[in-house]
Amino acid sequence: MRKLRKRRGRLDDSTQWIITWLSAPRWQRYLQVASNDPERALALYEWNLQLAAALMHDVAHIEVAVRNSYNKVLEAHWAGGEHWLLDSSSPIRSALVRKRRGKNIDLNERNRRSIDEALQRLHTNAPAIGAIIAELSFGFWRHLTDTAHEKTLWIPYLSRAFPKGTDRRDIEASLTIINTVRNRASHHEPLFTSRREQEITQCQAKIVDLAQMLLPELATHLQATSTITTVLGQKPI
Repeated sequence: MRKLRKRRGRLDDSTQWIITWLSAPRWQRYLQVASNDPERALALYEWNLQLAAALMHDVAHIEVAVRNSYNKVLEAHWAGGEHWLLDSSSPIRSALVRKRRGKNIDLNERNRRSIDEALQRLHTNAPAIGAIIAELSFGFWRHLTDTAHEKTLWIPYLSRAFPKGTDRRDIEASLTIINTVRNRASHHEPLFTSRREQEITQCQAKIVDLAQMLLPELATHLQATSTITTVLGQKPI
C-alpha cells in the first residue's frame, strides 16, 4: 500500500486526496479507530470494502433464490388471466387497505409502484417476466412475507416455497435482517464495529438457513464459497 506521511499529527498535502475522495467526516471515522494513523485507516477502509463485497456475494445468491422460488410457486398456483406481477387482481397489485394512524392506506401501492417503475426502466412494451423480476429490489421480495400479506400471499402461495410448517414470521425476520445488512454494505457504511460485525455474522447464518429451506444444494454451495468469515478474520485493526 502507498506510504502516507503525517506532519505534526496531521496528514500532509500528499494525503489530502483522501479527504477529497471520501469526505472529511467519513475519513475521520476511520482515522479515529486507527489512532490517527492514515496508513492503518486506509487499510481499514479497504478491508471494509472487502467485507461488504463478501457480504454482497452471499446476499446475491439468496436474493436470486428467493425471487425465483416465489415466482415459481405463484406462477404454478395463481389462476389469474395475466402473470401475477401484471394482473390487477393479483394479491400483489390489488388494493390491500389497512387503517394506519387513523387513515386508510393501500399497502399494495408500494408494490404496484415498484413493478411499474421496473417496467419503465426496461423501455419495452413487451418485457420478459424474468427481466421484470430482475429489476425488482430485495425490499420488494421481503415485503411479500409481511403480516399484511399473510392471508393473501403467504398461506395460499409463498408458504409452498418452504418446508411444511415454516412460520411466516421467521421468514420475514430473516429477510428483514438480510435486507438491513445488505443496505448497509451497498451504501458503503462502516462495518468495523463489533455490533456491525455481529449483524453480518447473523446475516450470514440467516442466508444459509433460508437457502437450506429453499434449495439445500445452494446452502452447501454458499458454505463452500462464502468468504465472510475469512475477511472478518483479516481485520487490520
